[in-house]
Amino acid sequence: MINATESEEREYLEEIKEKLTLAIRRVDDAVKQFSDELRQKKQYIHEHQSGMDEADMVAAGQSINRMAFTGEGAVARKRRLLKLGQSPYFGRLDFAPPGQGSTPVYIGVYSFFEEQQRQNLIYDWRAPISSMFYDFELGAAAYTTPSGTIEGTIERKRQYKIRDGRLEFLLDSAVNIHDDVLQQELAKSSDDKMKNIVATIQRDQNAVIRNETAPVMIIQGVAGSGKTSIALHRIAFLLYRYRETIRAKDVLIISPNKVFADYISNVLPELGEEHIPELGMEELAADLLGNRYRFQTFFEQVSALLERPDPAFIERIRFKSSAEFLSKLNQYLLHVENHYFTAAELRVGGTVVPRQLLLDKFKAYHRVPILKRFALIADDVRAFVRDAVRRKLTGREKAAIGEGIPRMLKFNQVLDFYRDFYRWVGQPRLLRLDHPLQLEYADVFALIYLHLRLEGLASYDHVKHLLVDEMQDYTPVQYAVLSRLFHCRKTILGDVSQTVNPYSASSAETIERVFPQAEVVKLYRSYRSTVEITAFAQRITPNPHLIPLDRHGPAPAVVGYNSPGEELTALRQLIADFKSSGQHSLGLICKTLAQAEHAQEALQAPGVYLLTEESTAFKEGVIITTAHLAKGLEFDAVVVPFASAQTYTTEVDRSMLYVACTRAMHQLTLTYVGELTPILAG
Repeated sequence: MINATESEEREYLEEIKEKLTLAIRRVDDAVKQFSDELRQKKQYIHEHQSGMDEADMVAAGQSINRMAFTGEGAVARKRRLLKLGQSPYFGRLDFAPPGQGSTPVYIGVYSFFEEQQRQNLIYDWRAPISSMFYDFELGAAAYTTPSGTIEGTIERKRQYKIRDGRLEFLLDSAVNIHDDVLQQELAKSSDDKMKNIVATIQRDQNAVIRNETAPVMIIQGVAGSGKTSIALHRIAFLLYRYRETIRAKDVLIISPNKVFADYISNVLPELGEEHIPELGMEELAADLLGNRYRFQTFFEQVSALLERPDPAFIERIRFKSSAEFLSKLNQYLLHVENHYFTAAELRVGGTVVPRQLLLDKFKAYHRVPILKRFALIADDVRAFVRDAVRRKLTGREKAAIGEGIPRMLKFNQVLDFYRDFYRWVGQPRLLRLDHPLQLEYADVFALIYLHLRLEGLASYDHVKHLLVDEMQDYTPVQYAVLSRLFHCRKTILGDVSQTVNPYSASSAETIERVFPQAEVVKLYRSYRSTVEITAFAQRITPNPHLIPLDRHGPAPAVVGYNSPGEELTALRQLIADFKSSGQHSLGLICKTLAQAEHAQEALQAPGVYLLTEESTAFKEGVIITTAHLAKGLEFDAVVVPFASAQTYTTEVDRSMLYVACTRAMHQLTLTYVGELTPILAG
C-alpha cells in the first residue's frame, strides 16, 4: 500500500512540496515571459501606430488584453500554489473500483495537476471524487460524475493536520470525519475572521453544499450549526461546478451588517474564489426607493423596541410582518385592478374616444404594471384619433390624451395607494408617516412591493445566485420583493430562535409560502459552544431538537453584585483575566447601544473596541457591542453585563439574551446588580 507509514507520509509530503516549488518557479517564468511580451507589444504599437490602420489597432489591442488576462491567470495560479505549500492536503482516501487495485486520492483546498507526470496529485475538495471523503466510511462507496456513477470500495481514510508545510499529525479512521480532528478544531481560539471548514465538513453539511438541483434552498440551523459557513462553501462549490457560466461577481450576499460582511470575507478567498459582492437590506431599499423617502433602519426599529416598547408600535410591526399582510396587499392590488380605473369618453378636438376602447386597452395590458400602462394606452389612442382625423396630431391634442387617461385612475402616486390600502382593510391607524415622509422600517418593503407591482422596478438580472443570511429577520413581504427582483437560484439561511425581533420573525415554513419550490434543510447539531453553554442557552429559548457536540468546558457563571461600581470593577477584572488567558476574542454583549457606550466609557480599558451600526470591521481582542450586532459572530469568551430584572424582561429581551449567550465558544459569564432577570431566575 502506498505511503502506509507515518515516515513514508512525511517523505511524500516533502516530495509534494518540492513539486509545488518547481510549479511556482514555472509560473514565475511564465509571468516574466508574459510581462516581457506585453512590454514589447506596447513598444511596437507606440513605434508603428502611425502606419497601422483601424483593424491593426483593434487586433493589437485584443492581443494585449489576451496577454494581460493570461498573466492574471498565472498570478492567481501562483497564489493557489503558495497556499498549497503551507498545507497541501488535509485528507486522503484509497479508492478501488471493481476489479482494480486502490489508488490514494489526496484532497486539499485546491487541486494540483503535476504537468510533467501528467497526473492529479491533489484533488480539489469540490471535485466529484472528493465527495466520498465526506459521505462514506470504509467499505462500499460511490461518487457521481457528469458521465455517470462510479462505484468501488474505500480501503483507507486518513486525515492530516499540515501547518506551515509541517505535518503535525495524521489519523487513520473508519469514522466519517473524525471526532478527534473536529474536537481539536473546535477547541481552538476564535480570531477576527471566519475560517473555511473543508477539513471537517460533516455528511449532512456536505449534502447541502453539493446540492445542485434546488432552485431555492432554505437552511434552518440552530445556533452554532455552521449554517453561514456551509452556505459560503455551497457558493464555492457552485462556482467550481459551473465555472463556465457563473463567476463570483454574479453572486450577491444579503448580509445583516458591514461587520458581519467583514467577518465572513475571508472564507471564499481562502477557497480560491474571488470576493463576492454584498448588500444590506437597507442599502437595497435605498437603491430601489432612490431619494423619495427617508426611513427607519432595522437596527433603529429593534433599538426602539428595546428602549421604549410601545404597544401600538408592536401592533404595527406584528401586522406588517405577517403572511396575512402580504395576502391582503395582493387582494388589494386585485381590487385596484378591477375597480380603480374608471374609463370615460375622451374628447380630443372633435373626436370622441369611446369609453369601451379605453377599458379594452387597459385590460389588454394587464401584464404591465398599472402606472406603466398609460403611456401604451396613450400611443394606441393617438393612433385611433390620427386615423379618425387623417392628419398628424397637434401638441395640444397629444397632451390632452397623455394627461386625460391617467386621470381615470383613482390615484397616480404609489404612496397614495399605500395610504388607501390601510383604509381599505379598515386599519388606517396602522400607518404612521412622520413628516416629511419618514417611513417606519415595517413600511419600507411593503411600499417597495407596491412600487414593484404598480409601476415596476428594474430587476437584478445580472445576479445568478442570491445568498440571504439571518433569514428570520426578514418578513414575508421582504421575501416577496426578493422573489420579484431576483429571478435566480437562492440560498436562504438562519435560525428562528435567533431573531432580534420576535414580532417580525420568519421561520423556514413562513418563507416556504413565498418560495413553494424550495428545499428545506434543518441542521440540529451545534458545534460552536460547549455542552455547558448550550444547556444554559436552552434554559432561555428551549429547542428540543438541538444536539450539542460533546465538548466540555467550565459552567457559565452568573454573578450578582451589590452596586454598579462593584459590577464595573468585576468587568475590568474579567477583561484583565482574558488578556492573560491566551484566548483571542472576548465579547462584552449588552442589550442596547446606550448600555454598550456606557460600559465602554466607564471601563476606560485600553484595547477595548466598541462595535456599532457604523462599524465596518471585526477585530480580535475585547469587543463591546449589542446582541443585535453580535449575531452571526462568535467569541472565545462572552460576558453579558447588566443581566438584571430591570434590563431583561420582554420577549425581545429574551431573544437578545439568547443571541448574546450563544456567541460564546468556551466561556460565558453573566453579571448583574439587584435582582437577576426572571428569564434566568427559574
